Amino acid sequence: MRTTKAARLLAAGAALTALTLLSACSSGSSKGGNAENNAVGSKAPVQPRVNQNPDRVDVLPGMPPVENPADLYSADRPNQLSPVVKDFPSRVYVPNTNSNTVTVIDPATYKVIDTIPVGRQPQHVVPSWDLKTLWVNNDLGNSLTPIDPKTGKAGKAVAVHDPYNLYFTPDGKYAVVMASMDRQLVFRDAHTMKVVKAVPVSCYGVNHADFSPDGRYFIVSCEFSGEILKVDTAEMRVVEQEKLPFHGAMPQDVKISPDGKLFYIADMMANGLWILDGDKFTKPRFLYTGKGAHGLYISRDSREMYISNRGEGSISVFDFTRNKLTKKWHLPGGGSPDMGGVSADGTVLWLSGRYNAEVYAIDTRTGKELARIKTGSGPHGLAVYPQPGRYSLGHTGIFR
Repeated sequence: MRTTKAARLLAAGAALTALTLLSACSSGSSKGGNAENNAVGSKAPVQPRVNQNPDRVDVLPGMPPVENPADLYSADRPNQLSPVVKDFPSRVYVPNTNSNTVTVIDPATYKVIDTIPVGRQPQHVVPSWDLKTLWVNNDLGNSLTPIDPKTGKAGKAVAVHDPYNLYFTPDGKYAVVMASMDRQLVFRDAHTMKVVKAVPVSCYGVNHADFSPDGRYFIVSCEFSGEILKVDTAEMRVVEQEKLPFHGAMPQDVKISPDGKLFYIADMMANGLWILDGDKFTKPRFLYTGKGAHGLYISRDSREMYISNRGEGSISVFDFTRNKLTKKWHLPGGGSPDMGGVSADGTVLWLSGRYNAEVYAIDTRTGKELARIKTGSGPHGLAVYPQPGRYSLGHTGIFR
C-alpha cells in the first residue's frame, strides 16, 4: 500500500480486528463491459484446458514445464540456485519509499553495506524473469532502475509510467506493470520495457498478483476498491471481476497454494486471508490472521506460508498440509512487518518495517528475531537475492 494513505486506512479498520473464520456471504461479481475497452469481456471465462496426461500440465505456450504439479514450488528448495545466479553475492535489497534510496544489507553480518540513490518513491525491488536483473519500481519517479545483482551496481533508469509493482508472464515475454493510479495493467516487452498493450481496469489500486499453475491466467488484487480480477494471460484481457464481501476490504499480496488449487489474498482491513478457487472464481472463504495482514511467503519445503500482520507486529504461520494456522510470532517491542522474502537456505524470513525505518530478520524455525536493522524512511518491497528457482514471476520474488 502507498505510504501516503497507509496510516489513515489502517486507523479506519482498527475496529474490525475481531473477525474469525467465516464463509463469504455475497459475491458482488461484475461481468459486464466489452472486450473493446479491455474491461471485463463478454466471452466465457478462461478455464484450464483438458489434460489427457494428468501428470503433465498443459502450460501457456513458451512457459517452462511444471516440474511437479503437486508442488508448484518444487524448484525452490533450499540453496537450489539456478546456474544464472549461483555466483551472485547474497544480499537484501530494501527500497525506501520516502528516502528515494535502496539500502543493501549483507545477510551474513546483518550490516548495511551500500545505499543506492534511485527514483522517486521506490516501492518494490523485483527480480526479472531471466533472473539477471533487479528492477527498482520508482512509482512517482515514473521509472525502473536496473540493478546488476552480480556487482550490486545500478544502471540507467528506464522510463515507465506509474510502476507501483511489476510481474512477468510465465513465458518470459512480457513484464506486467501494476499501474495503480493509472488504473491499468500494462504489458511491456520483458527486456526493453516498451508498451505492448495497456489494459484499462474498472477497479482502483491494482497492486499484487500470482499466476495459475498453467500460466494461462492470473489473479490481481485491487486495494482501493476491495476487488479482485482474473486476467487471461495470452489475450491480455480481464475476464472476471469480483467485489470482496467485506465493507472496506483492502486486498494486498496474492499467493497460490503449492498444489495450485487455491489462491490466498491478504487483506489489511479485514485482517486476514481470502481463500479463492481461481479456476471457478466463486465466493472466497475468509481466515482471520491478525491486524493488517499484508505479505505472503512460502517456506522452502512448501509446507508453510508466512503472513506478515503489519498492524500488530506479528507473523502468522499457515500449514498447508494441515490446512490451518499453527503459530504466531510477535516481534519484540512491536513493529510494522510488510514485504520481503525467505533466505536461499530457508532459515530466515526477511521483512521490511514499513513505518519504523527498519528491517527484521526472523528465524523460520523458532520465530525468534535475529536482527533489526536500520534503513532509510519507508522501507517497503524488499528482495532477498538470489533465491532458488528456475525463473521469476516478479514482485519481491515469486519463483517457479
